[in-house]
Amino acid sequence: MTTEPAMIRFFDRDAVHAGLDYPVLIAALREAFAAAEVEAPVRMAYDVGTPEAPGRLLTMPAWRRGDALGVKLVNVFPRNAVHDLGAVQATYVLFNGATGVPRALIDGEALTNRRTAATSALASTYLSRSDSRVLTLVGTGHLAPALAMGHAAVRPIRRALVWGRSIDRATALTSRLRDAGLAAEPVPDLADAVAQADIVSCATVSTEPLVFGRHVRPGTHIDLVGAFTPEMRESDGALIGASRVYVDTKAAALKEAGDLTQAIAAGTWSADRLCGDLHDLCAGRRAGRGNDQETTVFKSVGAALEDLVAAELLLR
Repeated sequence: MTTEPAMIRFFDRDAVHAGLDYPVLIAALREAFAAAEVEAPVRMAYDVGTPEAPGRLLTMPAWRRGDALGVKLVNVFPRNAVHDLGAVQATYVLFNGATGVPRALIDGEALTNRRTAATSALASTYLSRSDSRVLTLVGTGHLAPALAMGHAAVRPIRRALVWGRSIDRATALTSRLRDAGLAAEPVPDLADAVAQADIVSCATVSTEPLVFGRHVRPGTHIDLVGAFTPEMRESDGALIGASRVYVDTKAAALKEAGDLTQAIAAGTWSADRLCGDLHDLCAGRRAGRGNDQETTVFKSVGAALEDLVAAELLLR
């Protein structure tokens, strides 16, 4: 007698956002990073674009043996804004880890945005000042509103300053954040917005520095999310060199994060100055912020562990 496999469940964008409450997801990520039971190889990346439409395909598998396994296929097309689309397009498949039977098919962009924001918020609980009230958002893509709400879930954010290359897009994002209950305003001057911030959160596809060390006040926490290849960066070497730097995962960040690899190449920072990763912080192996005057940086390139944890939580 054979047992029919359970019907695979589908979660669209709205279901993902409705099903992944930030405090619950942050707690699940904290537990998973501390336990370090999920196996996740460094993702593979492939150039699949053209000169007119550059693009990369990423494959991101992760598994907990005998329990769960999943894989995310991610397409990153930085010029998608001209089509009114997000730069990240993805799908996620969750499988039974004991049988390999598919359990869920999930909107990968929504899953990525939600888990990325929750991971930044998790890092912020260790690295930002507990009284952080002003958040500066750099970038107006699909990830930006999730980052705002993620940080607001763990810190008493009272004001969000929104900067983007297009003031119209910054104004539109400001309206969305206000509708979500967060006081927000578009700003034309990025340097001034950075100087006012307690937390700066960047989610762009920039290949040139946007946040400069000379503009950052002591005590600020910098959340660098967007750059995920050695050719990309959102900060200058002076900021990295003057900060306590933490990452999501050491192996991937030191290989892929242009903010770090370019600072190493320029001699403004070295890998032995890395203060720790999320496993170190969540397991209590390394301390986070030491005082209110330190400048801290969290550099994430994305970890497949985060997708697996979010997908399992969503299915439950």
